[in-house]
Amino acid sequence: MTTTPSSFESSDSEMFRPNRQLNKRVEMVVKIVFAIFAFVSVATTIGIVLTLIFETVGFFQEVSLWKFLTDTAWTPLFANPQFGIFVLISATFLTSVIALMVALPLGLLAAIYLSEYASSGIRRLLKPALEILAGVPTVVFGYFALMVVSPFLGKFIPELQGFNALSAGIVLGIAIIPMIASLSEDAIYAVPNSLRQGAYALGATKRETIIGVVIPAALSGIVASFVLAVSRAVGETMIVSIAAGQNPTLGLNPLVPVMTMTAYIVQVSMGDTPAGSLAYKTIFSVGMTLFLLTLALNIFSFWFVRRFREKYD
Repeated sequence: MTTTPSSFESSDSEMFRPNRQLNKRVEMVVKIVFAIFAFVSVATTIGIVLTLIFETVGFFQEVSLWKFLTDTAWTPLFANPQFGIFVLISATFLTSVIALMVALPLGLLAAIYLSEYASSGIRRLLKPALEILAGVPTVVFGYFALMVVSPFLGKFIPELQGFNALSAGIVLGIAIIPMIASLSEDAIYAVPNSLRQGAYALGATKRETIIGVVIPAALSGIVASFVLAVSRAVGETMIVSIAAGQNPTLGLNPLVPVMTMTAYIVQVSMGDTPAGSLAYKTIFSVGMTLFLLTLALNIFSFWFVRRFREKYD
């Protein structure tokens, strides 16, 4: 018995008839679910910003913006309160600069090694190890700074106090190394190999190729990793709260206890401050200041990446 092509076609059409209407409904449901997830993220961000704005406006109804920017002390919990935000900003700036002095060179050199020098086997081992370091809880880093780094540095720096910005900044830098190394390595690894080969063809050494060709080509991604690391350092809480102390001191002395913006928020949020009081509202004014600083950093990162991004075919 022979089967004609028409019989094959009829049997196939009977065996498989996709339900187009059902597929369209499923696709519509998936789109709606994804849209809800995206909307929840945006709505959460808007809610956070509105909360900060409303509470900050309430704070500035009782404290003038001029005092907020010009007072030389931060003592909102004292009988004679002062609200000099630059006391907290200076401490945040100090610990962040120390952290970046540690993290930027080490992270970039680690990224260059992983991308340009390490073999595939070593790269498969080192990169997950860096990511494990990024997964260590920051409270562990804080106690490491307090119990190990500060006593060690005290052997060489007699003026160093138990709580200080130096050890907190160093350990904070160690904590953000994985972020810089991983993101910079991705940016460097994405540079087309043809650029390297062209530099080699012109007689450049490997070091000259990396410095003169690869790094400039990956500059936008590297700078983006730096800015994200700065945002992480500025917004870090537990390391500076545990190791840097909670003494609001105006200045840039890394050997004494300081209080960063995040450390102050932790102190006031412990539950001893009455809700609705002026001291309570300072949480939101400090949070708004921190939000504006990180927002400015992110805007700069977005502009720099778009301005200096290299595009290849």
